[in-house]
Amino acid sequence: MTNSKQQRSPLAPMRFPQLPQIAGARFASAAAGVRYHDRADVALATLQPGTVIAGVFTRSSTRAACVIDCQNKIGEDATNGAAILVNAGNANAFTGRAGVQSVARLCTTLAAKTDIPSQRIFTSSTGVIGELLPTASIEASLSDLVERQSPDQLADMAQAILTTDTFAKGAARRVEIDGRVVQLAGIAKGSGMIAPNMATMLAYVFTDADLEQSQLQAMVKRQNHRSFNCITVDGDTSTSDTLLVCATRASNVRVDGHEIFEEALGSLMLDLAQQIVRDGEGATKFITIEISGADTDADARVHAHAIANSPLVKTAISGEDPNWGRVVMAIGKSGAQADRDLLRIWFGNVLVAEDGWVSANYSEKDARRHLRQAEVSIKVDFGLGLGKTTVWTCDFSKRYIEINADYRS
Repeated sequence: MTNSKQQRSPLAPMRFPQLPQIAGARFASAAAGVRYHDRADVALATLQPGTVIAGVFTRSSTRAACVIDCQNKIGEDATNGAAILVNAGNANAFTGRAGVQSVARLCTTLAAKTDIPSQRIFTSSTGVIGELLPTASIEASLSDLVERQSPDQLADMAQAILTTDTFAKGAARRVEIDGRVVQLAGIAKGSGMIAPNMATMLAYVFTDADLEQSQLQAMVKRQNHRSFNCITVDGDTSTSDTLLVCATRASNVRVDGHEIFEEALGSLMLDLAQQIVRDGEGATKFITIEISGADTDADARVHAHAIANSPLVKTAISGEDPNWGRVVMAIGKSGAQADRDLLRIWFGNVLVAEDGWVSANYSEKDARRHLRQAEVSIKVDFGLGLGKTTVWTCDFSKRYIEINADYRS
């Protein structure tokens, strides 16, 4: 169940995908009453012995206790099984020593119920910041979670971890290596407070591929840079951002040396990342920002995020106003290298500005027609070098303000 106060995003996929079972992984969800009283709000994934886990996390200096705990556990011995416990409605962030104690207590309690060492239990919390986690309520749900685990409940887990999301997010990929099949399935949550910094909101990917933890960690870091770190909704990085990728190795298919596996992993991660943008709080437009000709790739990213995070750009697109001057403004404030007279800017296929001024052939009517679509693109060529990137964002509508003004109500 999604947030009952909201209608499903108009940018949402038509349906939740069919997720394959991942050998060596089981899932469950339950209602613990953490914040919501009419839906599941805790979820559990348990993974067979030998599972390797990679992850990236928020760099926020106020990150939650559970994030710090997960960071400390990545790379632990995979001899034993592993578990992921997630709750929605409370971020357990900025809760001081009590937050640290809650994480330790949940790991210890779950370890006793599963025979999985607490050092192999990863917790995540998402929701309101600065409120003590109702640890006892989550503990009370653990027996039910452990008892009801099943290989086919990943979709239910996707529902249980939502907060202001209007739809559950899932993706799957299937690759064939040397005539044998490897499965990948992932879920994510996120809608607001979205501007990742070496992480995502909450995302969990599971595969039965066989590879070493160091190999998986390198893949995740590379693909995260091209997916979750290329999206933004509102420019605000969460205290809870966590991406965990788990390989149970149950297929016995070694994937090292096969680029097709990393390509599938990257494709799945980008799919989930873009779904988060499509569920941006109050979003009505899915915006692709393509930068080319920048001095460096790093400059291209700076310019792209300056445009994507500009409230003036985002509100203009929400109002379907082709005010290209706001794009010029965002470029100018970014701090990365730019030359006014070399810039070329497009809305869709409509060239709106070049040679330091409006294009001689610019048609505002055509530009406005493009902005009336649900899928909008802004392209900028800087004419300086080979730097390029693509970033995805959404507009700011009146609904964004309503959602965030009433978040704790």
